[in-house]
Amino acid sequence: MMMTSGATGRIVPVFRSVLSRRALLRVAVALHSLFLWLLLLARDLRLRRAGSSADASALEAGAGGGSWNARRRRRLQAAEEEDVRRRRALAEEVPMEEDRATRWATFLVTGARRNALFCRLWAPAADEMRGILVIIHGLNEHSGRYLHFADQLTACGFGVYAMDWIGHGGSDGLHGYVPSLDYVIEDIEVLLDKIMMENPGVPCFLLGHSTGGAVVLKASLYPHIREKLEGIILTSPALRVKPAHPIVGAVAPIFSLVAPKFQFKGANKRGIPVSRDPAALLAKYSDPLVYTGPIRVRTGHEILRISSYLLHSLKKVTVPFMVLHGTADRVTDPLASRELYGAAASRHKDLRLYDGFLHDLLFEPERDEVGAEIIGWMDGMLRLRRQTG
Repeated sequence: MMMTSGATGRIVPVFRSVLSRRALLRVAVALHSLFLWLLLLARDLRLRRAGSSADASALEAGAGGGSWNARRRRRLQAAEEEDVRRRRALAEEVPMEEDRATRWATFLVTGARRNALFCRLWAPAADEMRGILVIIHGLNEHSGRYLHFADQLTACGFGVYAMDWIGHGGSDGLHGYVPSLDYVIEDIEVLLDKIMMENPGVPCFLLGHSTGGAVVLKASLYPHIREKLEGIILTSPALRVKPAHPIVGAVAPIFSLVAPKFQFKGANKRGIPVSRDPAALLAKYSDPLVYTGPIRVRTGHEILRISSYLLHSLKKVTVPFMVLHGTADRVTDPLASRELYGAAASRHKDLRLYDGFLHDLLFEPERDEVGAEIIGWMDGMLRLRRQTG
């Protein structure tokens, strides 16, 4: 499944449209959803019966060793753990320096659910940091992709931390699977607490890209997280998204409960243009740490859910923020970023729309100019802090 932007918001009277093609499509989608749910239910019952039969046979043979379902879960868990070890080894091999004057490190943090989170640190050669930027990457990518931007930040005196989400990069979890985006928010808070404990008094900013931008924006709505932040930066945030096909939205709530890890095979359009730089595009989709498989049902449903929540909460936003979006973005909706800017109650807010730019702004040919504008905005917030502080 590819998450695309936009929604009509139209309400069509039922009686007037009862014989329309749109109404027939909705009926077909509903019936198809019910049919798929019944198929899954029947499959689950068959597996349970098979497990019971296997248990009975094992007991009769004196084999023991637990139920068929338990053995299957253990095999899947072992495969997942092996994949995490493989990905973590790859994450450690990602280059961490363009400028040898930069200090860097990789480390693991224990997340809110005792899960291991793979994190990165880049720091200026000088010990003192003017501020810290925490980078939260987008869906299916990883923190190691932001080396060039980190180098740009450290050259200006900023320290940089970056965290791989659950199920991403070198962190624990099934690759490409996010059981809840609220888990990511809780893990961000754990990392922020660690950063503030190790760097007392250093102002901290949070940057989120795409779905990471939606996560960062929702995190800022919690007062206990908001008070830790000097401001947030959102690049191409996923504020208004819907599935590429209506059936995905119809079945996602059911599937996310019945078969959360199920993949919509064939629904993911791999290689969608996210940058006008061919080298950056090739690097992303050939990166073994970038998940390019079909989206998992629960993950897709979580994106739809957080998008809906945020669109109903824009007026509650009070954190200083900068939102940046390309007008030609084919993944998330630049008009939703404009809507955020207009509705938010924040006293300090900034909107940058880049004509013709695509989704991955920090990987566009003009990446240095985009990065410089982000640094300039943080500089302005630090000046304001000094004046009022």
